[in-house]
Amino acid sequence: MILLAALLAMQALDTATSVTVRDGERTSRLPVIFARAGRIVRANALSDALGVALGRPSSDRFVLAVGATSIELTLGVPFARVGSVVTPLGIAPVASRGEFYLPLTVVTDLIPRVAVGYLFDARVLELRRFRAAVAAPARVTPPSATVAESVRDAAMQQERRPPAPRRPGPLVVVDAGHGGRDRGMSGPIRGGAFRVYEADVTLQVARRVRDALRERGVAVVMTRDRDTLIALADRGRIANKAKANLFLSIHVNAANLRWRDPGGARGFETYFLAEAKTEDERRVEQLENEATKYEAESTAGTGDALSFILNDMKQNEHLRESSELAATMQRTLAGVHPGPNRGVKQAGFVVLVSAYMPAVLVEIGFGTNVDDARYIAGVAGQRELARTIADATTAYLAQLERRSTSGDSR
Repeated sequence: MILLAALLAMQALDTATSVTVRDGERTSRLPVIFARAGRIVRANALSDALGVALGRPSSDRFVLAVGATSIELTLGVPFARVGSVVTPLGIAPVASRGEFYLPLTVVTDLIPRVAVGYLFDARVLELRRFRAAVAAPARVTPPSATVAESVRDAAMQQERRPPAPRRPGPLVVVDAGHGGRDRGMSGPIRGGAFRVYEADVTLQVARRVRDALRERGVAVVMTRDRDTLIALADRGRIANKAKANLFLSIHVNAANLRWRDPGGARGFETYFLAEAKTEDERRVEQLENEATKYEAESTAGTGDALSFILNDMKQNEHLRESSELAATMQRTLAGVHPGPNRGVKQAGFVVLVSAYMPAVLVEIGFGTNVDDARYIAGVAGQRELARTIADATTAYLAQLERRSTSGDSR
C-alpha cells in the first residue's frame, strides 16, 4: 500500500498544473508551467507565495532567501548553491520576457531539504511551512517591517560577511555524456544479443568514477546524476560555477559504418580541446557535437564562434594542462583496457569549450564493437574503468599540487 501511494503521488506530480503553498492559514496556488526542458514555476510567484525575498546580485544570478537559508541560482546552470554545497536541480533556471523561472524541483525537493520548517506533501501537491513554538520570547519585528523586508535585511547582512574559505582539497566535475532524449550511440552493430546505449553507459560509469574519487578524498560534482538532458555548453559552466579543478567528460565511441570493418574497430582514446587535425578527430568531434540538435535552444553557436572561443586566452591558458591530463588518462587506462590504445587526440568539442580549467573527454570504448560493448556495459568492466580513471585523475592532481608548491609555472 505504501508503494502504491508513492507511485500515485509521483504520477500526480508529473501531471500537476499547480501546487499549493500553505503558510499557516495563508494558502496560495503556484502555477506549474510545462516548458520544453521540463516543469518550471515563475520565481516571483514562488517568492510571493512564500512571503520571502528574491534578490538579483547580477544579471544572471538570483538569491532566494528562505528563512535563514539563502539559495543561489544562476541562469542556464542546472545546479543551486546553498552555502558551500552545490545541489543538482535536474533542469536549469531560465529567463523569458523579463521573467525568471525556476525548476519545479526547487519547490518539491530543494526548499524542503535545505530550509527549516518546510515539507512538501506529494500526495496533495502541497508545500507547507511550519512555525515552531518556542518557550523563550521571540524577537519582535518592528510593525513597519514586512516579512519580506526582514528576510531581505538578513540576506544583506549575509552578503556583508566575509566569503567562506575555499573548500579544502580538489574538486572534480564528472560529466556523463548525452542523456534524456539524446541517447547517444547504440550498439553493437553485429554479433551481440544485447544492446547498449551511450547515455546509459556513461551515467553508470560516471557514477562509479564519482564514488571512486570520493573514496580517495576528492570532492565531486556531477553534471547529471540521472537520465536527463543537459545542454552541452551548460556542462562546462557547471564546472566553472563549482570552481572545479578538473573537468572529465565520459563518452562511448562509435565506428564509421563506411569503414572496411566497422564492427571490428575498438579501443579507448582521450581528447583535449583544440582544433581537430585528422579526419578521425573530426569524425568524433561531429559525432559528439551532434547532441546540440536535442537542445531547445542550441548554445553551441556557429563554427566561426567555436573557432573564436578555441583561440580565447582562457582556453589557451589550460591547453598544456589538458593535454597532460589526457596523456595521464591514456597511460593509466592502457594498463587495464582490453582494447588497443588509440592515443591522445584533440578536437573542438562543445562540451569542453566553456570549461575554463584542465578538461578532457574520454572515449571509454567502441559501443559498436561487441567486445568493447560487453566490457563497458558490464559491472566488472565499469568498476575497472572507474577505478582507473580515478587513479589517473588523482595522479594528475598530485602532479599539479607538486608543481604549485615548487613554484613551477611551466
